[in-house]
Amino acid sequence: MDDATPSIEPRRRYFPAIIQTTLLVAAIMASLFTAFPPKGLFSGNISDQLVVLLTSEPEGVVLPGTPLPQVRIGIVAGHYGNDSGAVCENGTTEVEVNFKIAGIVQQKLTALGFQADLLEEFDPRLQNYRAAALVSIHNDSCEYVNDQATGFKVAAAMSSRDLNLANRLALCLRDRYQRTTNLPLHNSVTNDMTLYHAFDEVSPNTTAAIIETGFLNLDYQILTEQPELVASGVVNGILCYINNESINPIP
Repeated sequence: MDDATPSIEPRRRYFPAIIQTTLLVAAIMASLFTAFPPKGLFSGNISDQLVVLLTSEPEGVVLPGTPLPQVRIGIVAGHYGNDSGAVCENGTTEVEVNFKIAGIVQQKLTALGFQADLLEEFDPRLQNYRAAALVSIHNDSCEYVNDQATGFKVAAAMSSRDLNLANRLALCLRDRYQRTTNLPLHNSVTNDMTLYHAFDEVSPNTTAAIIETGFLNLDYQILTEQPELVASGVVNGILCYINNESINPIP
């Protein structure tokens, strides 16, 4: 063989290395797409993200096609398990109205595929409670105050770790509840709402809000005779938050 002719032996040694590198890169890419499927990376639905964030890692091997855990939502029936709340002259109590509405909200959310927990006012489960959202349902006084004492109130949990999410939940409740029930927004939010005890009990990662769905005087009829409509307003507000829906100004 002529000395000027390059040997092909070094090239042969390079081929196994190239093949090994190619296989290694392919294996890494396959692992990434197995651990992080495209839907989890690029989905715009906040409920998918909340499932991943709020659900602990399952034990063992998860087979392909296994359904994801349900998104958990907490519903507190105000005063339930503790006291009557406001008491009207005809004997109707606030806790009865709260429990009726909260129960329908739970049923509607369950029918939509959520894990909806119906909680008492001072439920032991509230301690470090973890969920995508928690909403406490209350109502205002039975006594006549003035002609402006009508409508609903909403307050966000300012102790939430992410105040933007807490405010968004409150805005969703305000928008959807008003659109559904046509009740006006009443701006007299009290310290009992902004400093609501459950806000400090649940996990700071749980986005929470409280809603007073109306006054048990001027709004008595809709609250007691149309609890399905009232509950739908609350559910629509929760779905607005979970699904990251847009909020348009109400005319």
